[in-house]
Amino acid sequence: MDIKAYIESGILELFVAGALSEKESKEVHTLVQQYPELEQEVLEIEQAIIALSEATSINKDETAFTTIKDRLAFKNNQTKVISVAKSKYNWVTYTGWAASIILALGLFWTLNQNKQLESNIQNVTIEKSYLELQIEAANSNLNDAKTLISVLRDDNITQVPLAGQGNFTETYAKVYWDKDQQRIFLDAAGLPEPPEGKVYQVWSLTLNPLIPVSLGTLDSFITDDNKIFEIQNQNQSEAFGITLEPEGGSATPTMEQLYTLGVVTTNS
Repeated sequence: MDIKAYIESGILELFVAGALSEKESKEVHTLVQQYPELEQEVLEIEQAIIALSEATSINKDETAFTTIKDRLAFKNNQTKVISVAKSKYNWVTYTGWAASIILALGLFWTLNQNKQLESNIQNVTIEKSYLELQIEAANSNLNDAKTLISVLRDDNITQVPLAGQGNFTETYAKVYWDKDQQRIFLDAAGLPEPPEGKVYQVWSLTLNPLIPVSLGTLDSFITDDNKIFEIQNQNQSEAFGITLEPEGGSATPTMEQLYTLGVVTTNS
């Protein structure tokens, strides 16, 4: 049983106020006897209500009687007080108690409803934002897929396989070069995840003389599920290469970390 949730439900306040049905009261009474935490909570609720009712009750009967007698100028020997058995219940006090209970329950109900309403509004807002992000991501992925399909089906697209180099013979990649739009689509699924503090950098190369030009770093490599990257390329490229560089990239390629390299052929 979730004691905290049961206490926060407000049923103990209703139990103390006598606002539950006979069946419900018996069920609560059984649980209170079973769980010391519930019994302590009931005691604290009763003490709080008693304190509140005492703060709102009128002066005791004897004090009020003495005040009236003094104002009428009666002396002690001029009055005959008939002793009457004191009522078992102080109805004025308990009336104040009942009013306090009703007030406390009303406040509790209002606060609980407001809290629930705020929680519902917050949940709806979060769900709406999440749904909007999902729709936006789906639309973006769909557009990317349509673009990639059109590129793969275009006979004017130059395809350049990039083979593994040196100690990285198991790696591979492929470039789809759209010369009309001055961009490439790099399929880097054959590259392993870079170590911490490192990033893959893409290079456009001319071979004679050998001049490398950086096309940027693949900063989102780890988080990109498809491992396909669209990169602008305005160069007259004769080859493409990928190296592993420190975060932020390098001015020139680190040849010892050359993972893949591919030459553009005339019939590509």
